[in-house]
Amino acid sequence: MQMQSVTKSILEVIRGHSLGWVFTPASFKAIGSRSAVESALRRHKNNDTIRQLARGLYDYPRTDPQLGVLAPSMDMIVSALEERDAVRLQPSGAYAANLLGLSDQVPMKVVFLTDGLARKLQVGNRQILLKRTTPRNMATAGRVSGTVIQALRWLGQRYVDDRVISILSHRLAAKDKAQLLKDIPYAPIWIAQVIRAIAGEGQS
Repeated sequence: MQMQSVTKSILEVIRGHSLGWVFTPASFKAIGSRSAVESALRRHKNNDTIRQLARGLYDYPRTDPQLGVLAPSMDMIVSALEERDAVRLQPSGAYAANLLGLSDQVPMKVVFLTDGLARKLQVGNRQILLKRTTPRNMATAGRVSGTVIQALRWLGQRYVDDRVISILSHRLAAKDKAQLLKDIPYAPIWIAQVIRAIAGEGQS
């Protein structure tokens, strides 16, 4: 009876979220024991109510009439991992550049910097690589400035030109530019110069 109660309660929580929600067993720690929660999730997975994305990672899948079951959003995956592991994740590499419109490339290997453990996750045909890094690199995690700094690092000084500066200048809101200027101490010297140009305080 207790197991049935846990299973029902978890289903109510899942259905209380929008389709596309990504979660882990830790999302239900207030409902029952770890073993009871995992058993309930197995039942819901077997009933096709939820989908297992990777070990300990699930979603409440969205479907499209033509495309079928859709892939979960990376934002949702990141939120679930940050909540479960009590860590911060900072987009890096080609993924950071893609988020900012600096690259059309949608990488199959998505790299995040983290202050937690390094690990690899395979979610469908996409690999998520978590790379442990320094406190300095994580100081801007969760802010647009962090993504800008990592995207510029990936592009490299040689390839950051007026076009890149123009894209970021038009894309970023005034508050983001103000935050960029505040976060200059966390950027390499050449990126600091680019940041000033993006914010309209000089040329790179």
